[in-house]
Amino acid sequence: MVWLPVVRSSVFAVLAIGVFAPVPASAQASPPPPAEEARQAQAEVDRLRQELAALREQYEARLAALEERIKTIAAGPPTPAPEPVLQPVPVQLAGAGSSKMFNPDIAVIGNFLGVAGQNKNSDQPALGLNEVETSLQAVVDPYARADFFLAAGPEGLEIEEGFVTFTSLPAGLLLKAGKMRAQFGKVNTLHAHALPWTDRPLVTQNLVGGEEGISLSGVSLSRLISNSALFLEATGEAFYGDSEVFASPKRSKLTYVGRLRAYRDITEGSNLDVGGSFASGPSAGTPDVPAFDEDDSTRLVGFDATFRYRPLRRAIYRRFLARTELVWSRPRSAGLWGPTAFGFYGSGEYQFARRWFAGARYDRSARAFDNALVDEGGSVSLTFWPSEFNQIRGQYRRTNYGDGVKANEFLFQILFSIGAHGAHVF
Repeated sequence: MVWLPVVRSSVFAVLAIGVFAPVPASAQASPPPPAEEARQAQAEVDRLRQELAALREQYEARLAALEERIKTIAAGPPTPAPEPVLQPVPVQLAGAGSSKMFNPDIAVIGNFLGVAGQNKNSDQPALGLNEVETSLQAVVDPYARADFFLAAGPEGLEIEEGFVTFTSLPAGLLLKAGKMRAQFGKVNTLHAHALPWTDRPLVTQNLVGGEEGISLSGVSLSRLISNSALFLEATGEAFYGDSEVFASPKRSKLTYVGRLRAYRDITEGSNLDVGGSFASGPSAGTPDVPAFDEDDSTRLVGFDATFRYRPLRRAIYRRFLARTELVWSRPRSAGLWGPTAFGFYGSGEYQFARRWFAGARYDRSARAFDNALVDEGGSVSLTFWPSEFNQIRGQYRRTNYGDGVKANEFLFQILFSIGAHGAHVF
């Protein structure tokens, strides 16, 4: 293999000649000027810096996502959030400020009633402005509000309700003080213009005080207990004064009212509201039984239920409401309990068009101090709302009284208002 060194030497010689041989002047490229070379180098450096910054941002984003994923895995499954506890908050009306203390919301509602037909047990006039209610409502401070309702009628001017509400007490308590309608059942809490009928049911008239109802001066303490499925409201009240059912003959004789209410949504468009009520206090007596001793008392027990249905996804002008209320009344005289008087009503209202409502109601009730006399009746009604400030209602009512009187009447009502009237009890 002596020829390998010769070949190797020849190759090196050729390479040396090719490298060190002079290059013709025409073949030589002139080097770039120093300034242009520096500019090209700086541009290359800037491009590399930009690429490096972009890579750095991408890696930082990936690292951050990876760290979050590691934390989630290490923490385990999420702990369910605790159920919210409703706490009283300072009540604030829309647009209410410090000036609301001296400029409350004011509204006036007129209740015009007419009646045709025969009823020997009623002295209602054929036509009349039955009541004009003026409301003054405002926030007192961030922790309280005040509501006043003045009612003017043929018998004069009176304070229908006037109370202050403290909304931020400890333990989630709500306190009212003043003159107010007792939280007994549903109808007793409603003002005349808020009723779905032109009148009050027979059970309210016979056992719960009629139009005036249980409306006295006192204090009311309530608390809302709620969870995700059910709302419970417990209320306790103490009153002093005179009404159609209860009357305080002296300072130590008070009327006590208790109520437990439960509310629950059944479906998206329906809910159920039920409640139980209890009231006990000194008896007011009646014109037929005026000679009541100061130790005589009356006890009321009530149950009410309201079902509301409104298919929100199908139609905004279709809804149905059914309600009933049962009341037991038992007087106590000379240390002995008298017979129990029972009464109830059942009603339904249906909105079948944008401004039209139809309703029906059945009544049956014994009388408070003579349960042998039982009044019974039924009625149908039709209501038209020209606007949210006006109502026109017609109601046909037939009543068979326990004393043998039969009545057939047509009642006509026009409700008209000005101003922003606050909502009443739901």
